[in-house]
Amino acid sequence: MKNRIILISLIFLIFTGCVGISSKGIFGTGVSVALDPRSLGTQIDDSVMQKNLAARLILRDKNYLISLNTKVLDGRIFLTGKVDDPEEKLQITKLAWETKGVRSVKNDIKLKEDFNFQRSAKDLLITSQLRAALILNKKINSTNYQIDTYKKKIFIYGISLTAEEKKIVISEAKEILDVEDVIVSIVLVEDLRIQKN
Repeated sequence: MKNRIILISLIFLIFTGCVGISSKGIFGTGVSVALDPRSLGTQIDDSVMQKNLAARLILRDKNYLISLNTKVLDGRIFLTGKVDDPEEKLQITKLAWETKGVRSVKNDIKLKEDFNFQRSAKDLLITSQLRAALILNKKINSTNYQIDTYKKKIFIYGISLTAEEKKIVISEAKEILDVEDVIVSIVLVEDLRIQKN
């Protein structure tokens, strides 16, 4: 019981420390709060859902803190990371669906493989190139996007102000050298349940 209390305290400290300065924004979605087109209430709901799911995952297995990423946008949960076996992937999906307020779950969790430095370096280079391209493109609000790359596959999460901006983001990703696939989880502002006035 004492270990459980210590673990919960540690989780609380991790999720509440230095959130105001983070480039991921106060609510951890990769979208700047000031520029986020979601209402403040929706941002808070998404943040609570994300923290709730992350805490339940960590209580299930402490290794999930490092091996899994969860993102919530407008009640939609996006899961990425690596697990040891397919049964774990199913259990994580079930946990995500049990989160109060969830509208959908997209599971891009992969099975673990041996570490490959060359592949990891290439994935990091791809992510950096796309991040730079989004920052330099004046037609894109780059702060509204989170990018992950795994095995030359780019995963993009975020909120586009227009359908045209979404097309430009996808186009920029496809132009990066050596990219094998672009998996997009971009929500349009018009599709948000509640938007800022």
